[in-house]
Amino acid sequence: MAKVLVAGGAGFIGSHLCKRLLSNDHEVICVDNLLTGNEENIKELESNPAFQFINHDITKPLPDKITAEYVFHLASPASPNFHSRISYHALPMETMMANTKGTQELLKFTEKNNARFLFASTSEVYGDPEVHPQIESYNGNVSTTGPRSIYDEAKRFGETLTAYYWRKGVNARIVRIFNTYGPNMQIEDKRMIIEFIVKALKNEPIVVFGDGSQTRSLCFVNDLVDGLIPLLFHDNTNQTIVNLGATEEHTVLEYAQIIKDLTHSISEITVTHELPENDPMKRRPDTTKAKQLLEWEAKTPLKEGLERTVEYFKIKLSV
Repeated sequence: MAKVLVAGGAGFIGSHLCKRLLSNDHEVICVDNLLTGNEENIKELESNPAFQFINHDITKPLPDKITAEYVFHLASPASPNFHSRISYHALPMETMMANTKGTQELLKFTEKNNARFLFASTSEVYGDPEVHPQIESYNGNVSTTGPRSIYDEAKRFGETLTAYYWRKGVNARIVRIFNTYGPNMQIEDKRMIIEFIVKALKNEPIVVFGDGSQTRSLCFVNDLVDGLIPLLFHDNTNQTIVNLGATEEHTVLEYAQIIKDLTHSISEITVTHELPENDPMKRRPDTTKAKQLLEWEAKTPLKEGLERTVEYFKIKLSV
C-alpha cells in the first residue's frame, strides 16, 4: 500500500483515479477546493477508511501534517466553452494560478517528501497543430495572447516548472492528456461530448461549431486512468513526457451524428460556421511512446464508451 495524493481528486478524471487507486489497495488523499470539482463524484469513496478528502487550494502550501509518496496534479479548470461557469474562460486567474503557483507548491511538497510527481498537462500545448498526429517532440503552434492562452500557456509553464524540478533531482514526469470523456463530467462543463449528449437526450438542437470538419479523437476515462497510474508508479518513467489519448479520429459532425443515433434522438444537427478563435482543426495523439514505455493503448470501443456516458447523463437528467 502506498500513500497517494491526488490534487483535483473530486474532478472528472481525478475522481476516477481516486476510485481506481483505492481498488488497488492504496491510501488516497484527495485534495480539491471544489471550484470545478464536485464532491458528489467522491461521495461513495468517503466511507472508505483509506480515503481522505481535504478541501484546499493548491496555490497555498499543504498542511505540514500531510505526507505522500506519490503526487498526481490534476487540479485545473479544463473546459474551453465560453458559456460555462466552470470553464477556464470564466475562471482565468484561477486556471493560470492552479497550473503555475499550484504546480510549484505541489512540486515543493513532492521534493520535501522525497515523493514522485505527475503533472497533468494537455494536448492544448500543441495549439492548432501543423504536425499530425501530435508527437511529444513537437513544440506546437500556439498563441501566447489568444483567448485559449489562459489554459494553454499556463499548462506549458507548468511543464517548464516540472522540468526545472526534475533537473533539481525530483522524480517527476508529464502527461499530455488528449480529449477524454465519461461519467462524472458535469453538465455545466459544456464540452463537446457533454453538450451533444445533453441536447440529444432533451431532443434539442445539437449545435456544431465551424463546419464540423474539424477532427478529434476521444479517450474513455477508464482507459486514461489505465495509463496514468503506471506512468507515475513505474521506475523507468522519471523525466519523461507522454501523450495519452485515443487514436480513432472522427469529425465533430460525425460525433454529433453518432450520439444522435445512440440516443435515438429527434434533435436537429445545426452548423454555425463560426469556429472559436484558435480552436484547433485537428487533434490526435501519437501514442507510440506510451505503447513502448507503458504497454498502454486506449481499448474501450467508442460506441461502448459513449453508451456508458449516455446512461450516466440519463440518470443526471432523469430522462
